[in-house]
Amino acid sequence: MSGIDWRGLMQAGLHGLGLEPATFWRLTPVELRMMLGREQMVPPLTRARLAELAAAFPDAREDQGDGGYRNDAGAAGSARGAIGVIRVDGGGV
Repeated sequence: MSGIDWRGLMQAGLHGLGLEPATFWRLTPVELRMMLGREQMVPPLTRARLAELAAAFPDAREDQGDGGYRNDAGAAGSARGAIGVIRVDGGGV
């Protein structure tokens, strides 16, 4: 199963909001949440929360000595695919 309560969502959209089925199925999950007033339940990502997440899930791989700037294949980043790096401290390449 997908973990999505389709029955509940359909009931809220079709019966609660009175949406036509075609309108319901064109909505994105975010749009439906906004229409149901549930978007306010998810707090926005603050700088403090981002720093907390960055500390919990660091990009740097100290064991590799590469400063964390390696792609999944293990090769050092190159000019071919490198667009830039945005760091949590506001700096960037």
